[in-house]
Amino acid sequence: MSVPRTARARARAEITREITDAARRQLAESGAPALSLRAIARELGMVSSALYRYFPSRDELLTTLIIDAYNALGDAVDAAVDAAGTPRAQWRAISNAVRQWATEHPHEYALIYGSPVPGYQAPESTIGPASRAGIAALTIVHRAWESGQLVEPDDSLTPELAAQSAAIATVIAPGLPQVVVARVFIAFTQLFGAVTFELFGQLNNSMDPAGPFFAYAVDTLADLIGLPA
Repeated sequence: MSVPRTARARARAEITREITDAARRQLAESGAPALSLRAIARELGMVSSALYRYFPSRDELLTTLIIDAYNALGDAVDAAVDAAGTPRAQWRAISNAVRQWATEHPHEYALIYGSPVPGYQAPESTIGPASRAGIAALTIVHRAWESGQLVEPDDSLTPELAAQSAAIATVIAPGLPQVVVARVFIAFTQLFGAVTFELFGQLNNSMDPAGPFFAYAVDTLADLIGLPA
């Protein structure tokens, strides 16, 4: 049974939301390296000392923004997978959800997948949220493999890459062949590469509009993984 929040807890949650909303506006206007607690305090009409009671440092605020962004993307991916049927349809759903979320939240996407913020070191608390979309991709592939639907490649990996892939499979997708794990990682990094190229204008005057190219890339990557048509 959930416990009702006190008025103080509700007020704190509301002020925290106002601070993070103002921080996201700063991201859009100036970028993450310029994020300033003092500027946010001025915008909200707060004294800096009051804001520091919610976020003692810029890095703690950045961490909250990063975790929120990863979780928002993870929620979008999970919802898309739940609405899809076959493994290939689920892969398409993940891919399209990533692209749509990035298009609708370009500055938050840039925060988590763009250039690192100088002087900021992400803490371990970001790892779980950052892994959600990748785990979703590996999970649908794992299910396809368990059900006998996956077309397994017959190529081999170097010992180092095989060990890395085996370690990932042990935690997320037990039994999944190492080469399949490696191919999922290739597909996932290429997916985000395509999204990043489109979002940051690298496809202008070439694959523009990017929709047909993106759809073709997504299906080509599904073939690479071995997902049935």
